[in-house]
Amino acid sequence: MSKKNDLVLDVLNVVSWIIFIGLCVEAGALIFNFVYTLFRPIATHNVYKGLDLADMYQNQFYHYVGIMSFAIVLSLLKAYLFYLVVKIFMKLNLVKPFSIEIAKLIEKISYEAFTIAIVSTVAHQYTERLIESGYQVSLIEEYWDNIAAFMMMAAIVFVISRIFNKGIEIQNENDLTV
Repeated sequence: MSKKNDLVLDVLNVVSWIIFIGLCVEAGALIFNFVYTLFRPIATHNVYKGLDLADMYQNQFYHYVGIMSFAIVLSLLKAYLFYLVVKIFMKLNLVKPFSIEIAKLIEKISYEAFTIAIVSTVAHQYTERLIESGYQVSLIEEYWDNIAAFMMMAAIVFVISRIFNKGIEIQNENDLTV
């Protein structure tokens, strides 16, 4: 493999780690802020990144818990998705790239992306109903506004996992013929 390709893989590995750490920080901040607002309701005026849910907290506590739960779950799912990507870089062997372990990780990534798309769809519908009821929660939409992207990612990565499984079969056949 050329040094240019090695450099590209190294850069992608570093970028994956940065995104993973950033998503972990976001998930941790959401969890901390949610728990903190349970004890200090004044903090609901700026839950995270300017999100003001004070009115909802005071009038409909269960909707507040629902909205925050969706945001936390989606942040955790996205962090786990990038954990799987980081894990691929740790397990990647360029001498024999087609391994069952990598194929399983790729398949898990497709299922995880699909799960994120489904949970995002449910959260979006829930938020739409709250907006129709008069709540100002449009800022929370940024946590689940990329439904189509995750659905497409799930489909593409699933196809790649099937191609990877075929590559494993061919690699095993070649190993047997030698």
